[in-house]
Amino acid sequence: MVLNDQSRAARWTTGIFVMAAIFLCLAPFVHIFALSLSSNSAILSGKVTLFPVGFNLDAYRQVLGDSSMIRSLLYSIVLTVSYTLFALALTVAAAFPLSKDKLKGRKGLMVVIIVTMFFSGGAIPEYMLVKELGLTNTMGSLILPILINPFFLMIVITFFRAIPSALSEAAEMDGAGHLRTLLQIVLPMSMPVMATIGLFYAVGRWNGFMDSLYYITDPDQFPIQLKLYQIVQNSMTNDTTITEGTQYIKILPESIKAASIMLATVPILLVYPWLQRYFIAGSTVGAVKE
Repeated sequence: MVLNDQSRAARWTTGIFVMAAIFLCLAPFVHIFALSLSSNSAILSGKVTLFPVGFNLDAYRQVLGDSSMIRSLLYSIVLTVSYTLFALALTVAAAFPLSKDKLKGRKGLMVVIIVTMFFSGGAIPEYMLVKELGLTNTMGSLILPILINPFFLMIVITFFRAIPSALSEAAEMDGAGHLRTLLQIVLPMSMPVMATIGLFYAVGRWNGFMDSLYYITDPDQFPIQLKLYQIVQNSMTNDTTITEGTQYIKILPESIKAASIMLATVPILLVYPWLQRYFIAGSTVGAVKE
């Protein structure tokens, strides 16, 4: 009886702690959402906490009223999907041979990969390289320089090495080559890590801002993050107003910022529920050793 009471108390304590942690994580996001839907007077007086005060959609009308916003949104979707597919393909292509102990020079290649996790050429040499290759104002400048993440590559190598070698050996005895073994044996067993790494790649590209700021000057090539940055900057330097009937309504920069954050965050959040099952399985890679 005492043990049951202690177990019940431990569960309640854990539940309260988890709920408090969830609230602390969600509170800033909910506050930003409330700001984006609140009136100017409520924002200026500091009345907005977790719920909108003076509900209105003026900030969203301003952000979405820009005709180029939809173009930037579609451009970012195409960019993110393309980058994720290319990054996953090349990561798998590099991880599969590097997971084999028989590969000559494997240790040297692994050292080179690990070094790139700690050192890089820097922003200026990278910009000069992209410019010399003629990639500025193209989607390639936002894809090629970050095509393979060495940390994600190491995770995929670790996962591939955990797959029983007997399966690959049996496939080779049946006449399967390396490519067929990869496509029909290894990849079907690697969906958890593929979904997890793919999600990380997609989130990183969707949230990417600095590289587009360096390489993109053509407004038609602005991804959503750069476009929202431009809108926020304009709202801080100029009076932002929208027309409602015969009235002109001024919108505060704080409201514009909040609406921009919501528009930049919500689309990528919608991806998580579809990959949650694989994400949970893939996030435990390497946690259990035999």
